[in-house]
Amino acid sequence: MNIDFLKVDGLVPVIIQDRATLQVLMLGYMNKEAFEKTEKEGVVTFYSRTKKRLWTKGETSGNFLHVENIQLDCDNDTLLIQVTPKGPTCHKGTTSCFGEEVDKGFLYKLEEIIHDRIDNNIEGSYTNKLYKRGINKVAQKVGEEAVELVIEAKDDNDELFKNEAADLLYHYLILLKAKGVPLVSIERILKDRN
Repeated sequence: MNIDFLKVDGLVPVIIQDRATLQVLMLGYMNKEAFEKTEKEGVVTFYSRTKKRLWTKGETSGNFLHVENIQLDCDNDTLLIQVTPKGPTCHKGTTSCFGEEVDKGFLYKLEEIIHDRIDNNIEGSYTNKLYKRGINKVAQKVGEEAVELVIEAKDDNDELFKNEAADLLYHYLILLKAKGVPLVSIERILKDRN
């Protein structure tokens, strides 16, 4: 990666984005040393302009930003780092320095939660119990939820309709996990059809 650290006194702005939801979490700055440490350790390290030293996000709070992907912009002077955050990003305790967690993109966070409950065999988890019953039971549950959604669509109760739609999406994500198909691959098909 050919980053132009010379443009702005040895620093480049770094946009931090949640890999799952794509929400922008914060903005920081890196010098060459901070970037190299970030690449090597897989945890975001900035150069603190106030402390005049390297600063690993989470070094005191434990709310680390685990690197998933690093992209350089077209002018080679700004980085976009997609991360999996461990805890809130902002020092004020919020998900993002730009406000609370947004709803858009939550399906990907929910997909991660479903995978975690299944992959880590979380006892007492409805998700895990249903998954363990096998593909036929998971598919049957998706069918039941689809029928319930159609029934509610014919009535005038928007709250019941929205809740049934949510139930269908939730069970659909379990079915995708059971089939080994990530949600992003379905999204890609829809995008390609556009």
